[in-house]
Amino acid sequence: MEHRIVGPGPYRATRLWNETVELFRVKMPLRKHRCCFKSYEHCFTAAEAVDWLHELLRCSQNFGPEVTRKQTVQLLKKFLKNHVIEDIKGKWGQEDFEDNRHLYRFPPSSPLKPYPKKPPYQKDVIKFPEWNDPPPGTSQESIPVRPVVMNSEMWYKRHSIAIGEVPACRLVHRRQLTEANVEEIWKSMTLSYLQKILGLDSLEEVLDIKLVNSKFIIHNVYSVSKQGVVILDDKSKELPHWVLSAMKCLANWPNCSDLKQPMYLGFEKDVFKTIADYYGHLKEPLLTFHLFDAFVSVLGLLQKEKVAVEAFQICCLLLPPENRRKLQLLMRMMARICLNKEMPPLCDGFGTRTLMVQTFSRCILCSKDEVDLDELLAARLVTFLMDNYQEILKVPLALQTSIEEHVAHLRRVQFQKSYPEVYQERFPTPESEALLFPEKPKPKPQLLMWALKKPFQPFQRTRSFRM
Repeated sequence: MEHRIVGPGPYRATRLWNETVELFRVKMPLRKHRCCFKSYEHCFTAAEAVDWLHELLRCSQNFGPEVTRKQTVQLLKKFLKNHVIEDIKGKWGQEDFEDNRHLYRFPPSSPLKPYPKKPPYQKDVIKFPEWNDPPPGTSQESIPVRPVVMNSEMWYKRHSIAIGEVPACRLVHRRQLTEANVEEIWKSMTLSYLQKILGLDSLEEVLDIKLVNSKFIIHNVYSVSKQGVVILDDKSKELPHWVLSAMKCLANWPNCSDLKQPMYLGFEKDVFKTIADYYGHLKEPLLTFHLFDAFVSVLGLLQKEKVAVEAFQICCLLLPPENRRKLQLLMRMMARICLNKEMPPLCDGFGTRTLMVQTFSRCILCSKDEVDLDELLAARLVTFLMDNYQEILKVPLALQTSIEEHVAHLRRVQFQKSYPEVYQERFPTPESEALLFPEKPKPKPQLLMWALKKPFQPFQRTRSFRM
């Protein structure tokens, strides 16, 4: 059973769905079964399908060993609903799949999900502000020009321009680097950085770049606390106080300073249920519907851990600040609960780590299309997040430094073009520096004393010493 790795790119969830369906139809063992005193050829029981598909998903690098049997049953329910499999009597769609001895078979042809068609992409994500771009609503043709009286001198000038002896003059609009320009630069360079990491020719089929808000990126980079958690300007978008207190209680269990009410047997389970209910009733997942394809595409890089972490860092910068803050607090709580050996079991049927993934994966990542593999993909992403959340939810310093240096360079260019004389005084060129700081005469080298003496001569005895 080999499940090839589906790398990053557009429609990765659809490609994974089709890959799993095709592999299931080809590799699933079929044999003869008896039911109600009747024999059926080339079929399988529901339990056999769950066993085989569960092992396939656990061994696949696209999903990982965290896939549970319950998730496999949910996937087979979607297979039945989409006519990937059918009841032994040909029923499908309205039937409910259960983990039992009921018989199923493959239809003659299994429908695969089609890939949506989109207009051809453009390689440039967004255009950087240019100094000679005219302001919106202006053009060279709309500039009023007085009629010119043609004479011999004017005719000679136009003739010289036509034959190339004199370059033609052109009106250049010098633009100021505004706040909107800076926001465009942050958005463009961030998306270009993500595109490069994913190795794609365009991001058009992974996310709608028109919905990317540059203000969110800048806020997530600069408006953070000492712990790296986003600080919100609008306090109405904060977590409710009772939810935040409950999260602090479990994150610091059993030493919680905010805990004033008395504890009872099973108190921690009720607190956990309170948090799970709040996150489970969010109108949209924390990673948003819009960014679903982008995060799923990054999942194709998990074999390269450092590259995947860097890509997730960029994607998390695109989140609304309130979503990023809720995600940071939630992941911190989940990681601390999993590492806390004093925490009593929060569920009898699952381990603590599995419980965290199963409880919060859907409120972190899911798609609008219910037939996708969103449950398996969300579990895979949340597991990786729990192991690397401290790095993933950091601000990527390489990107921040690159953008800040680029903005500083544009401002220097703007200052140089606007005030060339002042710029030369503050930032002299090699030519102007020679005029401002003339070269001082070099001092002559000092003569050494031993250079003035005669060369050494060997001592010779003379008779005068004995006289």
